[in-house]
Amino acid sequence: MKKLTLIIFSAVCLFSCKETKKDSSEKINGSLAQSIGKINELAVVVDNDIWAGSLGDSIRKYFGAEVPGLPQEEPLFSMKQIPSDAFTGLSRRYRLFLKVQQGDESKVYRANNKYATPQLGYVITGTTDEEIVKLIRERSADIVANYKKVETKEKQYRIKKSLEYIPQLKEKMGITLKMPSAYRIAKEEDKFFWLRKDVTNGDMNLMIYELPMRTVPKDSNTIAKIIQIRDSVGMLKIPTNSGKFITEKAYAPYLYETTLDDKFTFETKGTWEIKDRYMAGPFVNYVIDDIANNRQLVIEGFVLAPSVRKRDYMFELEAIIKSIKFE
Repeated sequence: MKKLTLIIFSAVCLFSCKETKKDSSEKINGSLAQSIGKINELAVVVDNDIWAGSLGDSIRKYFGAEVPGLPQEEPLFSMKQIPSDAFTGLSRRYRLFLKVQQGDESKVYRANNKYATPQLGYVITGTTDEEIVKLIRERSADIVANYKKVETKEKQYRIKKSLEYIPQLKEKMGITLKMPSAYRIAKEEDKFFWLRKDVTNGDMNLMIYELPMRTVPKDSNTIAKIIQIRDSVGMLKIPTNSGKFITEKAYAPYLYETTLDDKFTFETKGTWEIKDRYMAGPFVNYVIDDIANNRQLVIEGFVLAPSVRKRDYMFELEAIIKSIKFE
């Protein structure tokens, strides 16, 4: 009897040790560990045979779709596939994860800070591959939007570690932005700012200016008016050795409606060009209704970086712009 008790006790101790070791990869001093991963990196937890098949194609189709407004094709997320049995320890600490598997029912489960913080995961299960594909098709837009919110907050958190305070923005434009210290003022006027940051083979840019209220209307001519204004301002304010800084005419920009600092905003994504110099790049333009000050504030980010991927550059500019606060 004593021998049996000793065996049971030893087994319990061994199990407890394994559980403690497992938990230690997820918790530090009783708290969730810091999540890991590059900006816009998505861990896809799915077995190898599924990843190589038609279901894997569907995952790549919706979560690796092309980012709108970029001159070259780049995916929404850089996906890192992890087999189910390898999703343990450190690999469970990716900030974004998507787990796809067959199960007894078809559902989408959202997991907030399950293994680390900050972290957002989704588990998609279905009784068949067809059911899983149906759920991915129906829910992917919402899932991607929530992933992007997490990544924006993470990027803004990283920016806060080295901020550049520009008092002139508050004094002349009545706004504040959480801006990395690498940016500098390239041009400053009473109601116009151009800010720049040097990057590999080019630079990242922000333009800020204001318009009279209702200059950009909400009607069938909205996108045409935005293009007309940004072209006229760009040609006047952005110097080039030759040619003009204008909107690329071969591809129609994407227009969305959103809010910034609780204010109605037009968001436009497209491509700029300097035709005579065969130069082009992406831009994102926000026209914000600042009713309290009877104006529309325009803030635009654009990138010049030939032969370099631009998704993450543009994402940084968007994160900066989305930190805007009106004083």
